[in-house]
Amino acid sequence: MIILDRVLQQRQDEGRPIRVAMIGAGYMGRGLALQICRYTPGMELVAIANRTLSGAERAYREAGIASVQHVDSQSALEAVVHQGQYAVTDNAPLVCQADGIDAVIEVTGEIEFGAGLVLTAIEHGKHVMLMNAELDATLGPILKTRADQAGVVITNADGDQPGVIMNLFRYVEGIGCRPVLAGNMKGLQDAYRTPETQKGFAEKYGQKPHMVTSFADGSKISMEMAVVANATGFRVAKRGMLGPACEQVTDAVNVFPRERMLEGGLVDYVLGAQPGGGVFVIGYSEDNIQQGYLNYYKMGEGPFYVFYVPYHLCHFEAPMSIARAVLYGDATTAPLGAPVVEVLTAAKKDLKKGEVLDGIGRFSSYGLAENAEICSRENLLPLGLSEGCRLKRDVARDEVLSYDDVELPEGRISDRLREEQNARFPVDR
Repeated sequence: MIILDRVLQQRQDEGRPIRVAMIGAGYMGRGLALQICRYTPGMELVAIANRTLSGAERAYREAGIASVQHVDSQSALEAVVHQGQYAVTDNAPLVCQADGIDAVIEVTGEIEFGAGLVLTAIEHGKHVMLMNAELDATLGPILKTRADQAGVVITNADGDQPGVIMNLFRYVEGIGCRPVLAGNMKGLQDAYRTPETQKGFAEKYGQKPHMVTSFADGSKISMEMAVVANATGFRVAKRGMLGPACEQVTDAVNVFPRERMLEGGLVDYVLGAQPGGGVFVIGYSEDNIQQGYLNYYKMGEGPFYVFYVPYHLCHFEAPMSIARAVLYGDATTAPLGAPVVEVLTAAKKDLKKGEVLDGIGRFSSYGLAENAEICSRENLLPLGLSEGCRLKRDVARDEVLSYDDVELPEGRISDRLREEQNARFPVDR
């Protein structure tokens, strides 16, 4: 949204910056800290919470902030913010509770830990930006309900694939085309990748092996497209999506079933298409006159047209979602209501009774996107809630797991929220 640059500059000139706190200071968090501190006028990153204080200090240091204050109480944090200084803490709830903070960025990638913090932030009247598709795909609808009740915005981020897709989706709608498919682009899809196979790539880019494994084994794209499905009402054409290969993204118009797209819209992805790293939306127009103009503008003869963005620049664009939420009450990406697509748990290898599932991007399981009513009817276990579950029976590789197959860990807030979500949005079985 180009208007944001002028409004943020005005806030800067008037000495009224948007004050933001961040939870998590890993690879993406450090990039976001850099972007806000150096390149986003009218916004200040006043506090970073991280499990290790050294990680929070590093994020500030790489962003050019040399002096930070360690805080361990809400009053101390509020005092630092009031004085225009910068705080670090290993007590994450503090940044969700403290006065003087407009918005909280959740960038941990953790579901159980993140869910509790997001609830706390919402309860204390703070807008929330998620750089955590896993949490959004698993509990987004109930967190959005809680945010609406509190009068705050919860949103996924500009720059990440769901946000870029939704910006493009709204653009396509805005020019009078009907979006019929929201798409992602992948270069690799191998459900059996593990942190061992991805170790070298993770070390090269300073990322966690389990995170890059979730990219390779399809879990991450399943989460991202579930987020998009829940924000658009679009469904998957089949379990795991179609994922056809094509050479150029503009060929996507020819590789998806047109009748399924017109039935109500699909979320999916293409494999190996150029330019890599982007997203796309297929739009549809029945207007013969507009078809002529679109053909003149080299979009093809129609009536299906591919609109695409050739990149996604996660932390570069993410501050715009914060500004949109705080200044205009506008969510980049948020659920419309009930879950539309879920991410189920499939075995990555043969598993034995008594084994404990190790979660997203690791050795025991991978995720597949599936329509929510099927997941409900079959009582399927969401991948986002699988970590720590103990198997009640042997499970063969590629078999999908149901709640009946596992013992859940005790006392998880994520399970309570999931029960609340299911009760609020019942699905006919």
